[in-house]
Amino acid sequence: MRRYLLLCLLLLPLFASPQQTRIEEQTITHTQAQAQQWGLTDSEWQHYQQLRQGERGIWSPGLDPLTTLGVEANSDAERQRYAELLARKEHQRVEKELAFQRAYDQEWKRLYPTLTPIRSVVQPRLALFVSEKCPACETLAQKLINDDRPLDIWLVNSRNDDASLQRWAQRQHIDMRKVERGQITLNHDNGRWQRLGGGKLPLLLEQQGEQWRPVSAP
Repeated sequence: MRRYLLLCLLLLPLFASPQQTRIEEQTITHTQAQAQQWGLTDSEWQHYQQLRQGERGIWSPGLDPLTTLGVEANSDAERQRYAELLARKEHQRVEKELAFQRAYDQEWKRLYPTLTPIRSVVQPRLALFVSEKCPACETLAQKLINDDRPLDIWLVNSRNDDASLQRWAQRQHIDMRKVERGQITLNHDNGRWQRLGGGKLPLLLEQQGEQWRPVSAP
């Protein structure tokens, strides 16, 4: 009897139901499709999923796969690869949004030729460079957050210290649901402010097509 039970247990995986097999195949196919959508291999996608379950998932919930992998890259070559993939992905996104904006403007003019459009369909993203001990930075950040604009926040001289970035975000009482949706992103500056010429903080930029241009604070 014991031999019979042992034999059954050993053979059980061989008799998986067709439904179970289909579900497993669909899961694998879905994972491969997600990886390909971002230009990643299956192993890179699995690594991204692992990072989401760790510290990075807590510090930066809702962060896209390419930025997540780029921030956590172990070499300059990896970092460069993910940066290139993200640049191409962002370019595709911007082109789609601008194409729809042009179509919307055209239809508005056709339907309501005497009226001015109330607002753009696609709000341009803003990039805000701030530092920890900067009251003016916090004042402007609060206004932009309350205005509900798509916003990328870059903490200057953070030295990749996630705890500093998290403390700064907590002081601003940022709604984490906006972070999860990608409406607001929290980032380490990593020298970007200096490459843009430095200057006085806060620094506010607006995305105009493929370029980021300085704009006046609202």
